Amino acid sequence: MRDALRLYGRYVSISMRSQMQYRASFIMYTVAHFLTTAIEFAAIWVLFDHFGSIGQWALPEVALFYGMVNMGFATAEAVARGFDTFAGLVKSGEFDRILLRPRSTALQVAGRDMQLLRIGRFSQGLFVMLWAASRLDVHWTLPRVGMVAFAIVGGAALFSGLFVLQGTMCFWTIESLELMNTMTYGGVETTQYPLTIYRVWFRRFFTFVVPLACVTYFPALAVLGRPDPLGTSLVFQVLSPLVGVAFLAVCLRVWGFGVRHYRSTGS
Repeated sequence: MRDALRLYGRYVSISMRSQMQYRASFIMYTVAHFLTTAIEFAAIWVLFDHFGSIGQWALPEVALFYGMVNMGFATAEAVARGFDTFAGLVKSGEFDRILLRPRSTALQVAGRDMQLLRIGRFSQGLFVMLWAASRLDVHWTLPRVGMVAFAIVGGAALFSGLFVLQGTMCFWTIESLELMNTMTYGGVETTQYPLTIYRVWFRRFFTFVVPLACVTYFPALAVLGRPDPLGTSLVFQVLSPLVGVAFLAVCLRVWGFGVRHYRSTGS
């Protein structure tokens, strides 16, 4: 495990150094990413400015959802980007070369493309969350801050798992399927709002199939100290981000299944 982490650290170091070779380009891309995601929150702001609230939810509460999910997603985009672009390795046959190396294939794919510029989305999500924290009527104790951090880690793990599944599908489909984008980028859009505003089947899907609610909605309720209209307990809300970690573990097992059944490109 220590050797694997050391190797991953080297991969990240190489990727970061290569991106910093053109610092002006890196800064422009990062700022552009920040502004693009800021426009998304501006749309939410306009929505609340017009309607005042969504159900019983005010803008600062939704801003907390927004900050948590975007920070988790930005982290996943940075560390698991290699799986998002994995189709190119399969089509070119480069994955065959990865298989020859005496290291985990998942580790090599994840480490080949560390996207440092995702700090733009991360910092924008952090900015929104800090704004929300200043507006919410919440006493920010250390456990509450830890709960937010725990939810972000769980979200990063869950979105990383979705990227791993997206890459795994390429063993059979070659091309990355747009269906997975509805789970990743579409999932971000979905979980920026409280789960209770959606229909029952939609809630169940994002709780039991793709459990994004477990890394945003439920831990946010624990932080806000609000009772859940869906009837979940405080213990479940506090522990729910662990579902994201478990989801990533399952996805890595699916990845291993895909690797074992890989038959090269045939080219």
